[in-house]
Amino acid sequence: MTCALVPELAVSDWQRSRRFYCEVLGFSCAYDRADEGFSYLCLGAAELMIDQIGLGRDFDDGHLPDGYPFGRGLNLQIEVPDIGPLLAGLDRVGHPLFLPVEDKWYRTGSMESGNRQFVVADPDGYLLRFFQDLGTRPACMTPTGRSFAP
Repeated sequence: MTCALVPELAVSDWQRSRRFYCEVLGFSCAYDRADEGFSYLCLGAAELMIDQIGLGRDFDDGHLPDGYPFGRGLNLQIEVPDIGPLLAGLDRVGHPLFLPVEDKWYRTGSMESGNRQFVVADPDGYLLRFFQDLGTRPACMTPTGRSFAP
């Protein structure tokens, strides 16, 4: 485990979430603590933890999700070399996309960075934005200095 930031997602059914992440999306499990309903998952350089509510230690006092969808206002961006295998896994089990595949360019100063991306909700409603890098290009600028997509 090498990431400086690893999100831990409180989940309603640890085994269902683990199956979704590993069997459908292709994550691997670095380790489990079954008695706590916990798994540490990896996909390439991305790492995340899932932890079942009500098993082991919970961060309560108003910090646990109180209804579906969990993680409102949050989406996790995860870079992969190719989004194709993830789309195939989701299609195989009939799991819908939250947002369809798109090529999106984001201004980063005088350049734009491109992503081929889609968003999917996990079994608890956490939004996952998977993307593959499309590279960079100069930002297109209007006469007023504002950028626009070509």
